Amino acid sequence: MTNQSDGMTSANVDWDARAASFDEEPDHGLSDPAVRRAWAGRLRGWLPGRADDVLDLGCGTGSLSLLASEQGHRVTGVDLSPAMVTLAREKLAGRDAVFLVGDAAAPPVGEQRFDAVLVRHVLWALPDPARALRHWCGLLRPGGRLVLVEGVWGSTDPVGIPADRLVGLLTPMAGQVRVERLSGDPLLWGKEVTDERYAVVAPARASGQELGEASAAGA
Repeated sequence: MTNQSDGMTSANVDWDARAASFDEEPDHGLSDPAVRRAWAGRLRGWLPGRADDVLDLGCGTGSLSLLASEQGHRVTGVDLSPAMVTLAREKLAGRDAVFLVGDAAAPPVGEQRFDAVLVRHVLWALPDPARALRHWCGLLRPGGRLVLVEGVWGSTDPVGIPADRLVGLLTPMAGQVRVERLSGDPLLWGKEVTDERYAVVAPARASGQELGEASAAGA
């Protein structure tokens, strides 16, 4: 649900007001066939190969949710903006997808567990990234994986989370952490970019139940 190329942070953006124009960004709406194919290809490599349950946190208008659904996955999307959620529901009408209004850091999914948790451009803006990561790992079924797309945006006043910091946060709670650099693929963004953009894919090391209990205890 976030795009930091303009230097703004999530805290000072009215996402309901921006929902109607959100998909105008090439990597948001994925309306360009080349950009859409680029994201679909990456997503196919990040998500499980079989039809599984995917939780898309900070789903925005549901563009990545739609790609995941088209690849056969059952999708639950969560976003703090009711206007974004409305657009996501419209975009995936008739598909095996559910969209909820809620906080990505603590999504309102109850006891439901997932095979993949997909989060794009959200973690950097949360007040306690480590706690969010523990909670997300706790939402995974055994063998599940986290898929995190993040970066550092802007040159004058950069915002974001560097890949090495994210790997450091994730390593104690995950299995082998794989970093995939995305800056060199202009098709993903609809333009050339020079800042740091990347994806991290990692299986949860502990069971979802153990990590969920640790998160609940504030560990």
